[in-house]
Amino acid sequence: MYTGRTMFAQLMDFLPWTSFCRLVERYGGDCRVRALSCTEHYRAMAFAQLTYRESLRDIETCLSAQASKLYHMGFRGRVRRSTLADANERRDWRIYADLAQRLITQARKLYADEDLGLELTNTVYALDSTTIDLCLSVFPWAHFRTTKAAVKLHTLLDLRGNIPSFIHVSDGKLHDGHALDLLLPEPGAIYVMDRGYVDFARLYALHQAGAFFVTRTKSNMDAHRVYSAPTDRTTGIICDQTIALDGRDSRRYYPDHLRRIRFKDHESGKTFVFMTNHFVLPAATICALYKCRWQVELFFKWIKQHLRIKRFYGTSENAVKTQIWIAVSVYVLVAIVKKRLDLKASLYTLLQILSVTTFEKMPLKQTLTLADHRFEPRQITNQLNLFEF
Repeated sequence: MYTGRTMFAQLMDFLPWTSFCRLVERYGGDCRVRALSCTEHYRAMAFAQLTYRESLRDIETCLSAQASKLYHMGFRGRVRRSTLADANERRDWRIYADLAQRLITQARKLYADEDLGLELTNTVYALDSTTIDLCLSVFPWAHFRTTKAAVKLHTLLDLRGNIPSFIHVSDGKLHDGHALDLLLPEPGAIYVMDRGYVDFARLYALHQAGAFFVTRTKSNMDAHRVYSAPTDRTTGIICDQTIALDGRDSRRYYPDHLRRIRFKDHESGKTFVFMTNHFVLPAATICALYKCRWQVELFFKWIKQHLRIKRFYGTSENAVKTQIWIAVSVYVLVAIVKKRLDLKASLYTLLQILSVTTFEKMPLKQTLTLADHRFEPRQITNQLNLFEF
């Protein structure tokens, strides 16, 4: 019988604890702390994410029920909900944000060779945001509308492995277009985004940085055709044009030519008009790239369903951001484990197994390897079928 360490402790071994300790020291996370250090705080919050705990009382009760195993999971003593609430309130959320960024860097290296399904060597990003609704009377600092509060997650998703390479947590009032100001453009990369990001001054900044973008045009865009390339209408490509902007401000903000592609989807009968500054890729590839943008929508749907980022354990801004960043780090950590152990099961299946085996003393790789995709139940939602990787 296996008498080694718990599944939770084995999973935590994949974290870069040396880097984490440096982050704690940088932000003074353990300054004047008597109980529940930052490492224990992270473990408790990660446990809550993995096991779908609903409240601080829920976390305390579940950990207390396994008091004999807490030491071997990295806890020096019992976790009290009042102590955990104070930690969420006072520990600098940037500790966990920086830890998540370290994990993201690791994960992107592991998934760098993932196949996009397109013959591209460029890095492809999908940029979008999602809004998490909050109660205005409970979260007054997150004012969104007259009777509503919200926080917004601006996410840049690396489509090779569906790993978020950039996340910014803001109040709900920050417009999507302003997220472009927060990015450091990567020359040669392709940024796929919806119409909410059509701001010609910001798009021209991407263009000047050597990056490419693919988006949809707005219905009121004022432009004229400069040149039309031949197209095969049987593929759905109605036209492939080089255009110049005519609007007074838009022409000033984006003086160069753009490429406009009109595409009709034979299945839905809908017509889409795409705009890009990439003139080399085939028109069909541009259309396929925009279709890949749906992966970021699935990412948002997935984390909202399977991680605790809709119900929060604290009401302060620091507590909310701490919980969101720890949830992101847990997601990326499981993705790292999946790749390093060469597991075939989906992230959904791995999280479900970890949620019921947290306290079990079983070899991590052996247990998760048993979750072969052949034994996974058939998923009936498009979201889970499309997001298996």
